Amino acid sequence: MTPALLAEVAEATWPPAATHRLGPWLLREGRGGGQRVSAASPAGDWTPDDIPQAEAAMQALGQSPLFVIHPWDSALDAALAARCYAHHDPVVAYAAPTAALADPPPAFLTSFPHWPPLAVAAQLWAEGGIGPGRLAVMDRVQGPKTAILGRTGDRAAGIAFTAIHGNVAMLHALEVAPDQRRKGCAHNILRAAALWARDQGAETLTLLVTERNLAARALYTFLNMAVVGQYHYRKK
Repeated sequence: MTPALLAEVAEATWPPAATHRLGPWLLREGRGGGQRVSAASPAGDWTPDDIPQAEAAMQALGQSPLFVIHPWDSALDAALAARCYAHHDPVVAYAAPTAALADPPPAFLTSFPHWPPLAVAAQLWAEGGIGPGRLAVMDRVQGPKTAILGRTGDRAAGIAFTAIHGNVAMLHALEVAPDQRRKGCAHNILRAAALWARDQGAETLTLLVTERNLAARALYTFLNMAVVGQYHYRKK
């Protein structure tokens, strides 16, 4: 899993509402879909004098100036730091082979892949702060995709979205109800996502998590998922 492929899969499985090429910049129009789909990135040779052009265009879209910084963007990272942009929300990517992650499969009746999302799935997402703007992102994904509902006992306890690009699946928007955490729901959802992705022909399951989310990262390590990349933002 190269950093470039990781970025490609993330863009395909959680796409912006629109993209705009302006000079050396790729501008993403998020419409409430989250930071990554609202961030600008280089699409050609740029100079520090080109940064105000991107800032003005993002503001014209009603978005605060925000750049996503991949490992190959060190020069932009330094240029933005010199303009007093803050280092913001570092993200870590994890991945594992779907066949390994799906073995053993989740226990019977603990997880349910389905599409379109059931009302209870939308409710769980809403309770976790994932509202209409992010649901719209899921709707516009092309290709294989699913919502995976997790159950604990006799109630719906968690939800996640998974989509496939090429032979790589990416899991997004994992939410577990606060009173149902640490009961194995997220574990079951991840295994169900891997099983669904494997059956769709994907060889790898990957996901993105903020660096500060230590509880989630501990789970991914427990499941033998490996760190395969990282990025961060620069925020004005």
